[in-house]
Amino acid sequence: MVARASGGAPAGQWVSTTKSEHLRGRRTRDTRPEVALRKAVHRLGLRFRLQRRVAPRCTADFVLPRYRVAVFVDGCFWHGCQERCPDEFQGPNADLWREKISANRERDSRNTAEATAAGWAVVRIWECEIRRDTAGAARRVAAVAREQGQGGGVRSRSTTDQGTRARRQSRTKPTR
Repeated sequence: MVARASGGAPAGQWVSTTKSEHLRGRRTRDTRPEVALRKAVHRLGLRFRLQRRVAPRCTADFVLPRYRVAVFVDGCFWHGCQERCPDEFQGPNADLWREKISANRERDSRNTAEATAAGWAVVRIWECEIRRDTAGAARRVAAVAREQGQGGGVRSRSTTDQGTRARRQSRTKPTR
């Protein structure tokens, strides 16, 4: 007699489950909070690169390479936010969720330590912080970039526009 896993396939074989289909649909990048934060950071004049590896097996949501700042946007449920994640899980899969979120927290701590050891300043921002005050979260990223101090700090938008305008005018050919 052959042992069977749920779904009727022999034990040890991959079985497509409702759970795997459900989790496959979850976004891991370009989430709404992440995109909102990136737009706000861009408005402050900071430029970044998306999904860059900052340490082995550690990819930041976006990085500001000029300042060596790595930004991680943590979803409240998946990463166990103290404000928003339930203290006690109920139902048939409670142990599974407790273990999953605990493992995510451990991975977050390990990634932060490895990125810091590799010379990156790490900024972790909760999804609920972005929803509450996107501009404030972006200012927090800018403050860390300013602390890193490479390149003279963060420029305001008006200064950037004036500098761009001056460069364009100097490139134009004189009329005869």
